[in-house]
Amino acid sequence: MALPDTRGNLQATGSAAAAQAAESALWRMMSFYDPPLADLDRAIEADPHWALPHVMKAGFLLSLTEPALVAEARQHLERAQQRVAGATARERVHLEACLRVLDGRWHDACALWDDWLLDHPRDALALQWAHLWDFYRGDAANLRARPARALPDWDEGDPLYAHVLALHAFGLEECNLQAQAEEAGRRVLALEPRSPWAIHAVAHVMEMQGRGDDGAAWLRQHQAAWADNGYACHLWWHLALFRLESLDEVGVLRLVDAHLAGDELQITLQRVDAAAMLWRLHLLGVDVRARCAALVDGWDLSDAGAGYYAFNDVHALLALLAAGEQARAEHWIARCAEHALAADEARRSNHAMAREVGAPLMRALLAFARGEADTAAQALYAVRDKAQRIGGSHAQRDLIDQTLLAAAAAAPVSARSIGRAVLNERRLAKPVSPLTRHWAGRLQQPLA
Repeated sequence: MALPDTRGNLQATGSAAAAQAAESALWRMMSFYDPPLADLDRAIEADPHWALPHVMKAGFLLSLTEPALVAEARQHLERAQQRVAGATARERVHLEACLRVLDGRWHDACALWDDWLLDHPRDALALQWAHLWDFYRGDAANLRARPARALPDWDEGDPLYAHVLALHAFGLEECNLQAQAEEAGRRVLALEPRSPWAIHAVAHVMEMQGRGDDGAAWLRQHQAAWADNGYACHLWWHLALFRLESLDEVGVLRLVDAHLAGDELQITLQRVDAAAMLWRLHLLGVDVRARCAALVDGWDLSDAGAGYYAFNDVHALLALLAAGEQARAEHWIARCAEHALAADEARRSNHAMAREVGAPLMRALLAFARGEADTAAQALYAVRDKAQRIGGSHAQRDLIDQTLLAAAAAAPVSARSIGRAVLNERRLAKPVSPLTRHWAGRLQQPLA
């Protein structure tokens, strides 16, 4: 017997309790209100023969980009394969896509979800997972286009509609359609005030437009909706980013210590935010060595985890360099390159990320830490145009430009043309902020 979910997608279970638990888990995945694992355990208990809850557990674990969770995800996919005889076509697609993710073939997984969505645009699980791995792969076009292809087939009465619209809002922002992104994000919140992805999308718009005061006020206005949410750490990072733009270094450190340190950091994606903010402070000359040392101590930097995802690897390197751990940093770069660029990794998405962006970016950062400012500036300038391939957002990847400006400012005056050019881009992209004035002063470039 197969029970359809609320959107008509068939599920290979006859248990209403199992179906309800799986639907609750899906809502948690899209809203970030608590991990979905307890719901999925209830679904498994209610129907031990159903494959989908095991697939959903595996996909969720893999979406955290944690090498240490891969073995557990593999176990759940193996259990799903043992139960696949009665699975629906949809459940088989999700199983196969997650197997491709497990194998590191993130592009292939997104292609499979994309094909499925052409005929089944109301499969929220496919939309959510494809969106996450589009983000991890830096595929901004599909961050916007895939939800756009599906949304006309949805209606506002669906409990998940607002969360799908939030995916579209963020995709619009990453495609530099800022006005449309803000409009979509605000529409989401009119439908569902507890949508951190929409709050996040509008915060990105304000960051890209240089509306720092608006952005800080926006996050404070909606703080009750996200402060106890699984996405809170990243939104605290955004609030710190707005304060950094105004050179409120004391305020940034206060936020870091309260929300981006210690027990607040449970997974690598959260440590990435901490490393990114501490590195930006380091570039401004703030002493963050002790904080970075503590961050490194809580990060699994074993060889087993090196080279899994280049975006995370780069941020681990930032923490090591800002902590003054240059020898460990050099070892980390070598291990990441060895694992990510091995011959048998060539078909995996991270191989291309590491080869094209991750490895050259890490070498440039090491050169900067060694005081080789001109070399670092040249290397960072060479990588910035293809940096999107490493994943993350425009706001996250801006640390490349921040580092380039610092390197150019430290280089001989005759070699500062790169810094001047990047500064010119920045001053035309959004209003001149105290942070931009800081870099102009360091580069000895007058601002009108």
